[in-house]
Amino acid sequence: MSRILIVEDEESIAELEKDYLELSGFEVEIENNGTTGLTRALKEDFDLFILDLMLPGMDGFEICKKIRQEKNTPILMVSAKKDDIDKIRGLGLGADDYITKPFSPSELVARVKAHLSRYDRLIGSNVQKNEIIEIRGLKIDKTARRVYINGEEKQFTTKEFDLLTFLAENPNHVFTKEELFRNIWDMESIGDIATVTVHIKKIREKIEFDTSKPQYIETIWGVGYRFKI
Repeated sequence: MSRILIVEDEESIAELEKDYLELSGFEVEIENNGTTGLTRALKEDFDLFILDLMLPGMDGFEICKKIRQEKNTPILMVSAKKDDIDKIRGLGLGADDYITKPFSPSELVARVKAHLSRYDRLIGSNVQKNEIIEIRGLKIDKTARRVYINGEEKQFTTKEFDLLTFLAENPNHVFTKEELFRNIWDMESIGDIATVTVHIKKIREKIEFDTSKPQYIETIWGVGYRFKI
């Protein structure tokens, strides 16, 4: 449930706004003083602020400015002033919207919903989700470069991680030792394919329950290795 703070000194207007917003499923708090409103805005977690322009203690412009120094939470400014200069100033200080009194409560609710939705999309688009490969208890976090077996993290060297990830991303494909060396070490494999064998052995010791009967990396005798899916 989204939490909204209304900073409005006209109690009848504040209560009307609160009633309509609560009917739409929001949790609403009211402060009638600019100074105490700012204190709560900075200390508590709210999803949107509705600020009146003319307030005792501190005006809406100053509150908006100070909130913006610390938070990106949507701010909707409300005022009886219709002058463009006030709208420009409010939006210039970081307000997301400016609505003039009198207005219909339904318009306020619509604007609140629109700004919350927009903010949610913005935040969601900025959250990087780790790229994960999960196969039968094996979890490879490609973004964090970490490996887990049944929830227990295993420590991998850079090349061990790269080799395991390459095989897991190409399941059931049989790779020769030469191909694996070329893909992981980015060099021709003349005289060095034993490196692959050593790394496969170390990986198995970390991820296989029984290295003599591997359930993940299978040896194809005379050819190479494949990751079983």
